Amino acid sequence: MEIAEHITTVQREARLFAEAARAGGLEADIAGCPGWNMRDLVRHLSEIHLWAAGVISQRATKLFPDDISEHTETWPELAVFWADDGDLVDWYLETNANLVQCLEDASSNDEIPYFLKAPSPLAMWARRQAHEIAMHRWDAESASGDPSGFDPILAADGIDETVDAYATRADEFPTMSTWTMAVHAVDTGDCWHLTVTPTGITTVRGDGPTDVTLSGSASNLHLVLWNRTKDSTITVDGDRELLDSWHTNVKRRWPFTTHYS
Repeated sequence: MEIAEHITTVQREARLFAEAARAGGLEADIAGCPGWNMRDLVRHLSEIHLWAAGVISQRATKLFPDDISEHTETWPELAVFWADDGDLVDWYLETNANLVQCLEDASSNDEIPYFLKAPSPLAMWARRQAHEIAMHRWDAESASGDPSGFDPILAADGIDETVDAYATRADEFPTMSTWTMAVHAVDTGDCWHLTVTPTGITTVRGDGPTDVTLSGSASNLHLVLWNRTKDSTITVDGDRELLDSWHTNVKRRWPFTTHYS
């Protein structure tokens, strides 16, 4: 996916997220983020947008803030922690509009701090925010019991980010031996081959024999790899304990508004 497509996704998924948040109510439990309710989720995504916009616009002085209060210095007109319940979703949409403006104003040549491999820093931020919102839109819809999945192309792009950007960042993995895992999206034809070792994970495109193979629609695979749905929604061939190891050890963390992302 291109930057413009990711920005369009940021806008579309934000509208759907806001609709789901209003429909579910702020007290609704969020199963994908244990211990959190809709209010926490809206707050979390708003802060994520303020953080990303601060880095993209180069207003922020560092990539990762030490404290949530640093957003107040970057966006004094927006960083109110937190908006009243009656205004919370509208405030979220304001932080999203601000993010979109920053993405549209930036250039692929800008030397923006970033933390995942991508064709350019701007490409990373547009992609990361698109998938952040899309997954939390699914979380919000799930609170009402009827979540919609993801477009196959968007889901395949999200899988690629997970297995070839996030998972490959770490220089260690809690395993005593080397093992392999394939992820095959049957509706898009995409296939990823992961090699997991004590010194980290490497990912290449393509298929081949592996210790465990995951196959299914791109949307279902995306949800499983994000630890959102049960493995029964996909086909697992091989050693299931290796997939369990993935679920346990490949997670995202955000230090302030939530421990789940």
